[in-house]
Amino acid sequence: MYFLAADEKEHWAALARKIKSTTAQPDSCEGEIRRSRLSAFQFYTGVLLTANGQGDRGREWLEAAALAEREGLFSSSFLIGFLERQENRLIMPTPAFADPRPFIHFAGVPVMREARARFLQQCGHTLPSFDEPFRMLDIGCGDGTLTAALLGHLQETGTIGEIGEVMLVDASPAMLDLAEATVKKAIPDARITTANHRIEDISDQIDRRFDLAVSSLAYHHMPREQKEVHLARLKPWIDHFIIFELDANHDAPEVHSPEMAFSVYQSYGRLIDFIFAHDAPVDVAINCVDCFLMSEQVSLLTQERGERTDYHMLRTEWCDLFEGVLAPAFSLRCDAACYADEYMTLFTMHYGRDTEENALL
Repeated sequence: MYFLAADEKEHWAALARKIKSTTAQPDSCEGEIRRSRLSAFQFYTGVLLTANGQGDRGREWLEAAALAEREGLFSSSFLIGFLERQENRLIMPTPAFADPRPFIHFAGVPVMREARARFLQQCGHTLPSFDEPFRMLDIGCGDGTLTAALLGHLQETGTIGEIGEVMLVDASPAMLDLAEATVKKAIPDARITTANHRIEDISDQIDRRFDLAVSSLAYHHMPREQKEVHLARLKPWIDHFIIFELDANHDAPEVHSPEMAFSVYQSYGRLIDFIFAHDAPVDVAINCVDCFLMSEQVSLLTQERGERTDYHMLRTEWCDLFEGVLAPAFSLRCDAACYADEYMTLFTMHYGRDTEENALL
C-alpha cells in the first residue's frame, strides 16, 4: 500500500476544497498532482463532490480518473458502475452481511481461497500442541466454513485432538445459522454454542476459558478505542488470539480526508477487481460487490468516525494494540502475509500467552 506525504495530504485537501467551490474541470489539476497519484486524486475529488450533492460534476471527475487507471486498480470505473445502479447516489444499498450469499461468494474467489489456505497453514505452524479438549471462540464466524476448515487442519496436523467447545459469535442471524450447521456437520461430536451478537455486546459476559480466540475479517468493525476495551475484557479468558485481517488505513483517518480516500482507492479497488476477475455469473458478481464491498466502501467514504461500519487498521497499529492490551502476559507469535501486492495485504497475526504464571494475571 502507498501513502501520501504530509504535504500531499494538505495539498489534496486544499485543492479539493477549491474545486468544490468553483467550476474547475478534471484537467485543471494536471500539473498540480504528480502523475502517479492523479487518478487517485480525481477519485477523491469525484467522491467528495458526489457526497456533497454535486453528482454530475462528481461523475466527470470519476470518468477522468477511470481513463487513467491501469494495472488491476480500477476503483473509479467500479464506482461509476455502482453509482449508475444507485441512480447516481452515494448510498449504502443494504447493510453488509444482511444476506450471507455475497460474502460467501467473496470468500470463494481464488485470491481469497489461497489467502485462507495460507492462514490455515500459519495457524498450524504458530500454535502449540494442546493435550486437553480444545476450546475455541470464533469472533465474527461468518458462514462457519473457515471455522470448520481451521479445526480440521489443526486436527490433521496433530495440534489438537478432541474438541471440547466451539463458541460461534456473529451479528448476522443468517450467517450464524449457516455456521452452526457447517461446524456441526464437520465436527459432529463437538459442543457448539452460539451468540447472535457483536463481540462488543457480550465481551463482558464471557465466563469460561478458551484456548484460542480467532477472528477473520471481523474484529475491525469497531474503532481502536473500542477494540482495546473489549480485548481487555477477553484477555483473562483466552490463551491465544489470532486474527486474519486486511492491512488498510481506515481507523484513524476522518471522513472526506485524502488519506481515507487513498486507502479505500487501493484496498477496495483490488478486492473488487478480484471479484470481477473471477469466472462467475455477472449478476452474482455485481450482487457481491454492491451488497458487500460497496456497502462497506460507501460507509468509509461518507460516514463520520464512530458511525461507519469498518475500521481496518495497519499492521503496525494492530501490533501496538496487542502490545498495549495483551503484553506482557502475551507475546507476538506470528505476523505473516496471506496475500500481498503493492496495493493490498491480507495477513495473520497471533499473540499467545507465555506462561502458566502469567495465565493467572
